[in-house]
Amino acid sequence: MGVDVLVGLQWGDEGKGKIVDLIANKYDVVARFQGGPNAGHTLIVEGKKYVLHTIPSGIIHANTINVVGAGTVIDPTVLVKELEMLHSAGISTENRLIISDKAHLILPTHKLLDEYYEKQKGEAKIGSTLRGIGPAYQDKYARTGLRMHHIHSGSFKSDYEALKKLHLVLLSSLGYEQNEEFKGIEEAWLNAIDQIRNIECSAIENYLNNLLDKGGNVLAEGAQGTLLDISFGSYPFVTSSNTSSASACIGLGVAPQRIKKVIGVYKAYLTRVGSGPFPTELDNEIGRTLMTFGNEYGATTGRERRCGWLDLPLLKQTVVQNGVTDLVITKSDVLTCLETFKAMDVSGKLQEFNSWEENISSVRDYSHLPQNLKLYLGFIESELALKNTMISTGPGRDEIIMC
Repeated sequence: MGVDVLVGLQWGDEGKGKIVDLIANKYDVVARFQGGPNAGHTLIVEGKKYVLHTIPSGIIHANTINVVGAGTVIDPTVLVKELEMLHSAGISTENRLIISDKAHLILPTHKLLDEYYEKQKGEAKIGSTLRGIGPAYQDKYARTGLRMHHIHSGSFKSDYEALKKLHLVLLSSLGYEQNEEFKGIEEAWLNAIDQIRNIECSAIENYLNNLLDKGGNVLAEGAQGTLLDISFGSYPFVTSSNTSSASACIGLGVAPQRIKKVIGVYKAYLTRVGSGPFPTELDNEIGRTLMTFGNEYGATTGRERRCGWLDLPLLKQTVVQNGVTDLVITKSDVLTCLETFKAMDVSGKLQEFNSWEENISSVRDYSHLPQNLKLYLGFIESELALKNTMISTGPGRDEIIMC
């Protein structure tokens, strides 16, 4: 018993949500430990699609407690929309959702700052989702931010107004003038604050450590991917939080010795949203074919994802950095759209592989996979010196091979 951490090993969008949903019923708690609503975890359960941005992917399971950790930043309006979506689908969150009292809030003015910072960069823009995540983390580290516990204090309104004023002074220097549209956004945000006051808000570090002391187990759910880590990713084209497995300890308040497994999820090819380097990118018809057949559009923004071949030098780096014990490959089924495909080996050379014609979505036994796919999986495992413990054969919950 302890904490298993699940992280993305690429630039995000690896299919982590599906894997969390698949294994969540084995855990007492699923806990999100970093990031904001720029993340989108897509779950397809019994033909129904759920997209989650803040609430952990374990929420679909009726007996699983879901925790939003101190390392996250929360947009109340997004959170309320998620709750409404779940409730309309008949999924109750009552007594199953706990938010850290130390998680920071994204204010309406954070989104304005995000937009104006990105605009100031011109052609050097990083491809921000403009969700206010970066500016919210800025305030966190400047020690001026508002945390969840503030919404339960008698001084919340004045605390909010003080921080908003600080932001508006800065925005004014950038040429922004407050308008009627902002007033409507602010009103919706304040209404959302009133609604989320009913969600349990507590010191989740105490809750989790007490659970672990009693023999409980926790799945720590990461957002984005390791190559977007603020410290070790392709800076400055990164997200605003630490996305690697070590961040689970800080975001949840658990000690390193609590960590047991590190489950690393990666795609059979590679994608990236936004700007930044991409050595194996396919800015051509092949890339567009992968994008179309793989449905490579951002769950949060709808933006097209740049597509390319699997990059094993980068993947080996993230496997080592995270201390991965269990590999999970997703979207291998998408490669059937090509006759041949490539992957960069750890020495930096592109290797070519033949694809297969069989529909593998119904395959549940490794031995029944096409021989060409087995050769590709064997190549990856040999290069990484690590075995795949799960092979996703389609987007649905049951489209998986447990190795």
